Amino acid sequence: MPISSDSAETLALMALAWLVSNDELLPVFLGSTGASIEDVRDRASDPEFLASVLDFLVLDDSWVMAFCDANSLAYDLPAQAKAVLSGGAEIHWT
Repeated sequence: MPISSDSAETLALMALAWLVSNDELLPVFLGSTGASIEDVRDRASDPEFLASVLDFLVLDDSWVMAFCDANSLAYDLPAQAKAVLSGGAEIHWT
């Protein structure tokens, strides 16, 4: 059963909070997405931005596992939430 858009947004916000608290991964996220700290603050409620957070997270299985383990979540939830927030479309960085 697919997760709801509200649940997907909540999960994406959790992922964003996890990224912000990760001193090693946050600069990688900012560099990869071109986002700034201000963007993170200003766009935290934007479903498109939240989808990009999840798109970044699912690039590496170890990141997904670390995030899910830290939040007691199933490993497939970030990908499900990303699909819901992006409407099933792939996000292109360029």
